[in-house]
Amino acid sequence: MALTLVEAAKLSNDALQRGVIETFILESVVLDRLQLIPIEGNSYKYNEEATLPGVEFRAVNSAYVESTGTVNQKTEGLVILGGDADVDKFIVRTRSNLEDQRAVQTGLKIKAARMKFQDAVISGDAAVDANSFDGLKKRLVGAQVIDAGTNGLPVIGADAAAQHSFMDKLDELIAAVQGEVEALYMNKSIRSKIMSSGRRLGGTEWITKVFLEDDDEPLVKRIPTYNGIPMLDIGVKADGTNIIPQTETQGASNVASSIYAVALSNDESQPGIAGLFNGPSDDQPFDVVDLGEIDVKPVYRTRIEGYLGFAVFGKGAARLRGVLNS
Repeated sequence: MALTLVEAAKLSNDALQRGVIETFILESVVLDRLQLIPIEGNSYKYNEEATLPGVEFRAVNSAYVESTGTVNQKTEGLVILGGDADVDKFIVRTRSNLEDQRAVQTGLKIKAARMKFQDAVISGDAAVDANSFDGLKKRLVGAQVIDAGTNGLPVIGADAAAQHSFMDKLDELIAAVQGEVEALYMNKSIRSKIMSSGRRLGGTEWITKVFLEDDDEPLVKRIPTYNGIPMLDIGVKADGTNIIPQTETQGASNVASSIYAVALSNDESQPGIAGLFNGPSDDQPFDVVDLGEIDVKPVYRTRIEGYLGFAVFGKGAARLRGVLNS
């Protein structure tokens, strides 16, 4: 049974683990909503529909022509994502009166892991990094990739007709996804342009969503939407560059970008994207361990690690490429 990190946080009885998961929820626009499927072993095998069997109308006393459908067996492997956060005993003792230094370093480690995972969901390529998984850019082909225009298409353009042309393409992107589209991933600049166009044409608004509600302080995000679908800035990589860049080539343009539309799935029978994990339990995807003071040097170490995977079931995602920030 799949779960989200929101449910995992509710089910965790470990304060450190819960704090790490809550930080992922608060900061990530992928892990805050992605369905995570617990698996045994290091890979997930499933059957994907290839061809349907034949059906027909028949006359009285006649027989059906027997036929069967075919399936393709696919496998998604797990990868290891995480790191160690070390803080010298001297720093803990002399500077923790200002701020919990171990908490600061743990937070930075979570931020780096969040950026790494979100980048892999879009641009991951196991042929380039054998320790990673393939992301949407590599997986989506054929009808799941839509060209906005031969040399790109501006979001706003010169007039209302140009704005409608872009919105038509955005609608085409959404229609290319089987199932209910629950997220549109893009960079911040493109999202701002769509919100600007929405002020002229309508269709965009803001919603406030509570992801995890505690007695003290709920985790709340204010999210812009297009026709009710969250428009999410996928963010930046550790070097500060956009995960979905504005430097893609589309015909004669080299300043284009992409928008990804995704449905969310909890098993292979439902088109969409999903996460996979083999965790310390079926409701906890991350190992979060306070190793205390280690032997090799006088530091306190916290280890955060997840055995994670990524899958796209059916036509559960699509890409609109050639989007111009103008």
